[in-house]
Amino acid sequence: MELISQKMRKLAPELDPLRIGTGWKKEDLDKPQILIESTFGDSHPGSGHLDTLVEQVRRGVEEEGGFGARYFCTDICDGESQGTDGINYSLVSREIIADMIEIHENATPFDGGVYLSSCDKGMPGTLMGMARVNVPSLMVPGGTMNAGPDLLTLEQLGMYSARYERGEIDEKTFEWAKCNACPSCGACSFIGTASTMQIMAESLGLALPGSALLPAESPDLQEYAYRAGRQAVRLALAGLKPSDIVTEKSFENAILVHAAISGSTNALLHLPALAHEYGIEITGETFDRLHRGAHYLLDLRPAGRWPAEFFYYAGGVPAIMEEIKAMLHLDVMTVTGKTLGENLEELQKNGFYEKCQTWLDEANRKYGLNLTKEDIIRPYEKAIGTEGSIAILKGNLAPEGAVIKHTACPEEMFEATLCARPFDSEEECLDAVLHHRVQKGDAVLIRYEGPKGSGMPEMFYTSEAISSDAELGRSIALITDGRFSGASTGPVIGHCSPEAAEGGPIALVEEGDLIYINIHERRLDIVGTDGEQKSPEEVDAILAERRKNWRRRELRYKRGVLRMFSEHAASPMKGAYLEFED
Repeated sequence: MELISQKMRKLAPELDPLRIGTGWKKEDLDKPQILIESTFGDSHPGSGHLDTLVEQVRRGVEEEGGFGARYFCTDICDGESQGTDGINYSLVSREIIADMIEIHENATPFDGGVYLSSCDKGMPGTLMGMARVNVPSLMVPGGTMNAGPDLLTLEQLGMYSARYERGEIDEKTFEWAKCNACPSCGACSFIGTASTMQIMAESLGLALPGSALLPAESPDLQEYAYRAGRQAVRLALAGLKPSDIVTEKSFENAILVHAAISGSTNALLHLPALAHEYGIEITGETFDRLHRGAHYLLDLRPAGRWPAEFFYYAGGVPAIMEEIKAMLHLDVMTVTGKTLGENLEELQKNGFYEKCQTWLDEANRKYGLNLTKEDIIRPYEKAIGTEGSIAILKGNLAPEGAVIKHTACPEEMFEATLCARPFDSEEECLDAVLHHRVQKGDAVLIRYEGPKGSGMPEMFYTSEAISSDAELGRSIALITDGRFSGASTGPVIGHCSPEAAEGGPIALVEEGDLIYINIHERRLDIVGTDGEQKSPEEVDAILAERRKNWRRRELRYKRGVLRMFSEHAASPMKGAYLEFED
């Protein structure tokens, strides 16, 4: 089989001299050529260390007889842009990263690829680009940062910020938290979107077994990067592409793992968008179906007790899969060239779990703890919960659906009738929450923050301001057509679809409407107006009358990527990928 890189050399005579001018040796030109694409950059801790992993990948490629070329498309940090209009660029950056991978690979084709990323949009954007170019390749997840003193992790900073704004802590305490929450590189040390998507990459069979969410400073992560380089050359020579690996069964496995780890709700944007690249349809209903009856096992923050670095110490994705093995499709292919079942058997034999135990022993000494693996990943029969971790709610407020992470929601909010307090931006809502203009029993709605409205930013600070308030966190709901951070907790419902900018019912809600939530029955309905219950027929008639007066807003962004995103983004419940008319 002639490699595509060699075909390209015959067609483009300038290619060889230009690569020699870049530093390639003449003999390198004949080797399998591997694209090493990372989101490395000084933008944030999740990407600042990836250059060291890139060099390990490059070493592995070389030792396997290939040549690795380094390409970069730096991602942005949701955490750094929280609370500003910068967060509006977050979701669209996923699309741009996928686009750049498509451009880099297809402009001068490579025989294989290794992709490295750690964080919220870098991981799904890279996975989408990897699917789109569909050359033999695999992912290297960039790992997680260490916890700070007293096991401080970044998702706690929203709580510190809200308490500081309310005058409950002094500036010195707040500054201490800010200076100690991120002591190393890597993804934020909790099961947020970054950690979730690293785990999803391995669960889909696109990363080496056991490689997801290692401590970023671990020598084991360097070894995984090296091994990934070698495996990329083997995959290129074998011609095993991502489309040969990823199937609907692969996505079902990933969603079952998502349930077991209480993964970020943002996976409901990223997995459907990734599936779309493979021509596979994954919807909110797929998540809801698989989460029902699924056992939630992982006792890590934000829903649990421990930082994310403990995930690897307890055995990582393979340990989770062993606990839910009876539910998984073990015959799916993976980037090892073996099935998932074969990989799990091999890990049992090669000392993987013994190595993880040595790291757990070291962590116990470091932090003065006495944890066992079962304290971090519960046995299946001793699950934290048995109904998964998310639910898709539907009703006349969200005909296409809305998502809630019920494992992070107080039980008293599982069924409630609340009084609507709509806001047309997060800034207005956050100010009302912090200054006590939101009351017990309110349903706080933030609208025009969906993909077409403002780029679908996270409502992190508002959700933290609510959940950190002892009374509000257990007595009101936050409902939005925007989304939430993977670190968000409390009674928060996102992705409400259709969004307000498209004229969805959330745009028609008025002050004093009654909103009914029932998580067990998966309901989200407007059930009254002016504080009074109404029949479904009466509510429908009122909404129809309001719709006559509703007017589509002008596009918030007149140019650039956010203009493109607002014009072409699909519904949040489809993944908010870019749709173009045929």
